[in-house]
Amino acid sequence: MCFNSGRGRTGIADRQGAAAATRFLTGSAIAALASLAVPAAAQSGAAPGLPTAREQVEPPLPDPAVPPQPVLQPLAEDLESEADGRQIDFEASELGYNAATDTVTASGDVVLRSADRSLRADNVVWNRATGQIEAVGNVRLVDDVGNQLFTERLELTDEFEAGAMEDLLLALSEGGRLAAERGERGAEGTIELTRAAYSACAIVKPEGCPKTPSWRITAERVIYDPDARQVRFRGARLELFGASILPLPGLSIRTDGGPASGFLVPNFRISQSNGVEVSGSYYWRLANNMDVTTGAYLFTEAPPMVSGQFRHLTDEGAYQITGYVTNSRRISDFTRLDTSENDFRGYVFANGRFQLTPEWSVTSSIRRASDRTFLRRYDISREDRLRSMVEIERIDDSSYFSLAGWATQTLRLNADQGQVPVALPVIDYRKRLADPLAGGTIELQANTLSIARDIGQDTQRAFAGATWQRHSITPMGQVLTFTAMGRGDVYHTDEVRLTETPQFRGNEGWETRAFAIGAADLEWPLIGSAFGGTQVLTPRVQLVASTPIRNLAVPNEDARAIDLEDSNLFALNRFPGYDRIEDGVRLTYGLDWELRRPGWEVSTNIGQSVRLDKDSNFLVEGTGIADKVSDFVGRTRVRYRDFVSFTHRYRIDKDNFALRRNEIDAAVGSRRTYLEVGYLRLNRDIDPTREDLDDREELRFAARVGFANYWSLFGAGVINLTDAEEDPTFTSDGFEPIRTRLGVAYEDDCLEMGLTWRRDYAEAGDAQRGNTFQVFFSLKNLGFR
Repeated sequence: MCFNSGRGRTGIADRQGAAAATRFLTGSAIAALASLAVPAAAQSGAAPGLPTAREQVEPPLPDPAVPPQPVLQPLAEDLESEADGRQIDFEASELGYNAATDTVTASGDVVLRSADRSLRADNVVWNRATGQIEAVGNVRLVDDVGNQLFTERLELTDEFEAGAMEDLLLALSEGGRLAAERGERGAEGTIELTRAAYSACAIVKPEGCPKTPSWRITAERVIYDPDARQVRFRGARLELFGASILPLPGLSIRTDGGPASGFLVPNFRISQSNGVEVSGSYYWRLANNMDVTTGAYLFTEAPPMVSGQFRHLTDEGAYQITGYVTNSRRISDFTRLDTSENDFRGYVFANGRFQLTPEWSVTSSIRRASDRTFLRRYDISREDRLRSMVEIERIDDSSYFSLAGWATQTLRLNADQGQVPVALPVIDYRKRLADPLAGGTIELQANTLSIARDIGQDTQRAFAGATWQRHSITPMGQVLTFTAMGRGDVYHTDEVRLTETPQFRGNEGWETRAFAIGAADLEWPLIGSAFGGTQVLTPRVQLVASTPIRNLAVPNEDARAIDLEDSNLFALNRFPGYDRIEDGVRLTYGLDWELRRPGWEVSTNIGQSVRLDKDSNFLVEGTGIADKVSDFVGRTRVRYRDFVSFTHRYRIDKDNFALRRNEIDAAVGSRRTYLEVGYLRLNRDIDPTREDLDDREELRFAARVGFANYWSLFGAGVINLTDAEEDPTFTSDGFEPIRTRLGVAYEDDCLEMGLTWRRDYAEAGDAQRGNTFQVFFSLKNLGFR
């Protein structure tokens, strides 16, 4: 068993640590610095083993068992710097003053304070005439941001600016340590360090045993600028596990934890599409609220590529602009063949949010790629569509207003961009009022939408409505909710025959509709004890009735993905958008059960609905709600602390009890060793001419096994289990891997590195199927990856 060394103001460990600065973080210096266990990712304040800001400026409480020592503390005006009137307070066991030389001598646990800086040492001599202060023995200087300098001898001015020193150790408030053989004060107030080493790794284990740091940076010369709070290295090299592996030209760090300009650690990758890839970046800090990162990518099987990112934080908000540019052959969107000549290729992504007033805000995002395979080819993203938007919002206590626009770029091969809609404008306004007559709340809503396609159906929609809702609790504890809603819609659409699915078209030209919906919902929570915990059993029943609604007369733009599930079972409208409204009279019933006991949470629900009037003529078979009696839907969740999580969602056919939806998400383990599994099977048999919801079966998994303290093996995969019986368009035998990944990683408090192998089984244009190998490397406390 290991223990930390003494944690007094300076102590033996601090004295040895300063003397061993040139052997920084190797050999006996590890034990010497055990009391300086500054965490690698400290956010603020002093680190464990170092005094807090309060301790740095306040003496320790006296020990009743020890006789008090004489402490001489002269008046403040007697120890005032003649240079600028700066006041310096002394505490010491012995204090003397030589009037002939105007020198103050202090010894025995000396403490000097000046504003928010402090100095501790065994002996201090202050020449008031020259302003020079010399501290000797167990010296510790704390600056205004909490950085601590340890040395055996230190010269500084009466403004607490350090001068010459030897065998020094600088413990940064943000977690790093900088040691050097000697230091001298430069002409501009900087401190030049000779034969220095820096690391942000912990040097003691949690149980107090010495720990060899994973990495350190060595340099023959280092310039420390206390005013700029920056450390600049000259001739720096990175040492990993004691081996010098990489030069780091132009490296600099900030002592306040902020970013500093410099090169970032390069990346290395081998892929089927681009061959060997080497990339590097340079970070340029333009101001405290503004920075730029530029990158260059070299490939053996593709032309070079460059990238850039600009970020800016303003008083009202923040925004960023990211871009990639190259010049290479690309794949045709339709023929999937290479074009004959190199072409401009790239991607731009810009987004931001601005809070103009407490109520008004602006949010925007622009994403655009030169072609449909660029992002996948260069492994930037695997999305199949890019959305751009802009939205102006006003939110207060009782109202909401939104003016937005949306545009989408499809990245699917053989898809027609002309069929992809642009929604502009999208206006939504809501106002909430208290009902002075019947109680409850009233919400007024007005909404308008315009959708345009280059080659396809165009739609304009506007509606206005009101919803009244009132909650009450009966004497028996039942929660009773009444809801009433009325709405009027106006639609205009043209070129409806360009929409393939007839259910989505509506009538061409102008159409109007109006409807009303009323609902009563009753819940009865029953609470009791069970299995050493508390259980809640909640039966629920709901009755919903509506006037006849002309659903097929208007187009369906935003309510196409209807599927009955536990999340929408009791919704007033079980369609996801505004264009389709479930009409008629229906009764919905269900049961919720929840159990909570120490460490355990278990919940489950199941429900069904019954249509009390005639069958609807627009609900599609296979969605679970087309017949008079719906399918059963439910969800079960089990959680044990942070170790086990299990969720099962399902839809059971009411006639033959077949699983129409079977979805499982499970995870077991800790952060270092875990297994995650996801499974989804949709067996709905929906007519593709009436609804574009295909059947699918998919398996997802991810696992990690930790070993040897900091090492781990990990893997993940996605497998398509859909066969021709589930989807006739598939030729798969029911087991088709889409993507798999394996790797090994090392991660401790300040270093992360590893090797990953990934295999893509699907080919998309010039994003070829095949293997990709990537080496990743991150010095956490330098912000490198």
